[in-house]
Amino acid sequence: MTTPQLRPSETSPLGFLNIDKPQGMTSHDVVSRIRRLAGLKRVGHAGTLDPLATGVLVVGLGRATRLIEYVMGRPKIYRTTVRLGQTTDSYDADGEIVSERLVNVSDEQLEQALQQFRGEIEQIPPMFSAIKRNGQPLYKLARQGVTVERKARQVTISELVVEKREGDTVTLRIGCTTGTYIRSLAHDLGELLGCGGHVTMLRRLAVGDFSAETAPSLDILTPENIRSYLLPIDSGITHLQRYDLNSEEAKLLRFGKQIGLDSAEITPATQLLRTYHTDSFFGILERRGSIWHPRKLFI
Repeated sequence: MTTPQLRPSETSPLGFLNIDKPQGMTSHDVVSRIRRLAGLKRVGHAGTLDPLATGVLVVGLGRATRLIEYVMGRPKIYRTTVRLGQTTDSYDADGEIVSERLVNVSDEQLEQALQQFRGEIEQIPPMFSAIKRNGQPLYKLARQGVTVERKARQVTISELVVEKREGDTVTLRIGCTTGTYIRSLAHDLGELLGCGGHVTMLRRLAVGDFSAETAPSLDILTPENIRSYLLPIDSGITHLQRYDLNSEEAKLLRFGKQIGLDSAEITPATQLLRTYHTDSFFGILERRGSIWHPRKLFI
């Protein structure tokens, strides 16, 4: 996947930050740091990374938080290292080892096993996750030694390739839909191979158009320079079709009216439009039948 360069905003007090999250911090820790550095309360992230993980954490500031849901739904790319032969309770190296088994897996057997996880699959989330049961995160129950049944989720693995193998350690590159748990993938792969496995390294390389290659380290951000790293508010929705409104259309939308648009310019399957007026981002419109309704406006 090619990643376009995103244009930094020089003056906007709102927008997105593409942060390279360091290992050992929670996603909430990063958000708290950004709040302090930017002097803003309205800050949120677009998809949790485990403390063990590094890489792309997209953070919305100000009114950009209204668009986080569209960033969260974008495809993800990860690189992970799986240690075969050991199973942990958290499915990663932060957990306790619960079993150790001999690894007798050829490269051919590994490839055959990986094939079972490509495409649409059902995946059961790990107990050590932020999914809530009766208002309580599962990881809190897991820490108490409690295990509950979790519903399988359908996810899509678009890319799953071996980048390197050194004995019992395998490095994988994974392209997947939102909601995919890489820890569960590693655990399930180990079980299918009959030896167990867990994640020892996890790095998120991309979320949609946001790439780790262009993500600044959290450590270099200061109150003085943080806004120079802001990306435009529309940088999180570049996957939506663009439509340029004329003055009459913009006027009607400002008054909360629904409008008809020139369908010749709009792809038939399009349900959401990224709109502009006089080359400035205007907002998102939603199709209902043949009519377009204001979904989220930024005027």
